[in-house]
Parts: sequence; C-alpha cells; structure tokens
Amino acid sequence: MPLLGFLRRHREPAPPPASLASPAGSALPGSRGLRVNAGDIRGAPPRGRRTFFESCSNPWCRSGWMQLLRGRTSPVFEGGWSCSPSCTGARMAAAVRRALEGRSWERDRHRHRIPLGLVMLEQGWISPEALRAALNAQREAGSGPLGWWLVRQQAVSEQTVARALGLQWSCPVLAADPVESAGLASVVPRLFVDAFGALPLRLAAGRLLYLGFEERPDPVLALAVGEMSGLEVESGIVPASQFRPAQARMLEAAYPEVKLIEAATPEAAARALAQAVERVQPEASRLVRVHECLWLRLWRRLPAPPLPAASEVEDVICSFGAG
Repeated sequence: MPLLGFLRRHREPAPPPASLASPAGSALPGSRGLRVNAGDIRGAPPRGRRTFFESCSNPWCRSGWMQLLRGRTSPVFEGGWSCSPSCTGARMAAAVRRALEGRSWERDRHRHRIPLGLVMLEQGWISPEALRAALNAQREAGSGPLGWWLVRQQAVSEQTVARALGLQWSCPVLAADPVESAGLASVVPRLFVDAFGALPLRLAAGRLLYLGFEERPDPVLALAVGEMSGLEVESGIVPASQFRPAQARMLEAAYPEVKLIEAATPEAAARALAQAVERVQPEASRLVRVHECLWLRLWRRLPAPPLPAASEVEDVICSFGAG
C-alpha cells in the first residue's frame, strides 16, 4: 500500500502511548491548549562528536579499550556514540522496541468528545432546526464534516465553526501566517503535513511552536514533533478558508531530504534504520513513533537553535507492510 495512503488511514488522532508520555510539569494532550513540551523526554538534547576517552553508548558492547582504535567520531544516536555498526544496530533495535511497546493504543481511536452540533446548540449558535437540516444533508451526501454543511447552509459563519471546534477539542483557534510558516519546513516532514493535515504556523520566543489543524488536533503527532525538535508545541484549529491555502503553500516549501522504507518486522525496521545512521554518520540523530510509523531524523551537523536548515537534516520514515 502506498505510504501516503497508509498514513491518511491513520490521520485521526489517538491518545499517545506510554512510551511517549509527557514529562513532569507538561500539559497532556487533551488539556487546555493541547500544549506539549517533549524536548526533555529523552534526557539530554542532541550533542556533538565524542571526546577522545568517551565510551560506546551500547550497554552490550564488548570492545573494551579497543574502542579507542576504531577511529570513529560518529555516528551519534540519541545522545550516545557507537563504536561500530554492530553497536549502532543494537542500540537501534532497543529504540525500535521501546517505540513500539505498550498497549495497542492506535485501536483506541474514539475519544469521548461532545458532538460538534451539541456544542453549538449549548452555546446558542445554531437552532435545532438548522442542526437537523445540516445532519440530513450530510447523511444524504454521505460525506463532509458537519461544520462544512452548517456553513454551506448559511446557518453559521466559518469562524463560529472554528470556535466550536476549539471548544470541542479544548484548544485555541489560530490564524495562519503564510510569511512565517514558510520558514518552518524543517520542523515536520512534508509527508506528515500532507497525510496528517499538520500546519506549522509560527515559532514564538524561539521555543513555542504553534501547530495548526483544520478539523481536529493530532496529539500524537504534536508530541512527536516536540520530542524531535525540543520545542514546546501548542496545537489549535485553523479556519478552513485559511488552512487550505496555507497548507498548499507549505507543501511547496523546501523540506529536508526524506527516505521512505517499508519493513515487514520490527527487526527489519531496526536493521534498515541502523543502516541509515551508518550511511549518514550524523552528529546527532533521534527516533520517535508517529502513529504506525517510525520517524528517524539525522542531523548531519549539530542543529543551530532554534531550527536546523533543511539542507543539514535528513528524515527516514518507516512503515510496516505485510511480511
């Protein structure tokens, strides 16, 4: 199955797994503003090349003092240096197991939210007759979100629908800024912008990233972006008339190089991802899970805060196919 189609099947957000738990003091997905700060989940941020007497980060390494004769100063994966390809493979296998462990959280996709129509009724923004008319039109057409039908029937404005979605998902309504979002292409892979409908909007104070969505936030993706970038991420709703043209412009931006791989098993995924680390020899790299995919980011050079240049980053996205 094509990877983009696979990702779109999993576009509806789900609660994050235990392996992506938020650090102490952070707001969990679903709290007011959907703000997450995952930059310190993994401990130290990406660091540079090793010192002369630094030991291999693979706890199962048996090289001992022979590490000093390897002549390798990279790669660095999740803050630790590997003295050999076999040690890189062992660390990657452990990282893949960690990312995939836990309950089958992706099946728990139904979150208990008050239906959008009831939210708008409670606020007095629509009448029962208008809601019934929109629901009937939606049922007859067999497609289209309820908010779109309400706007089409001129029952409410698009801004009112956005406010109702913000109440439904406990998140703010955000405005799209095409000038600023064009410089944020290195934050999220283009594939995720397209498949998950995520729109990087702006960076405030060099540490707070605003991430926009058209209909509902994706807390799993937001947490993964925060963990990968070290930024605090706040998700919100962008009105459709602003979101769609802004997303189209964002998809035309210059993104980091990306390689797509498909693996039949976690073991095969670990081997392929370890090979990518050995090929690039990055000064920093990190692995996170995004729904049913694994996202590996490789920094050829240490990232300059707050965001790296697209040319200094390579992404590898791994999905799982039939064995």
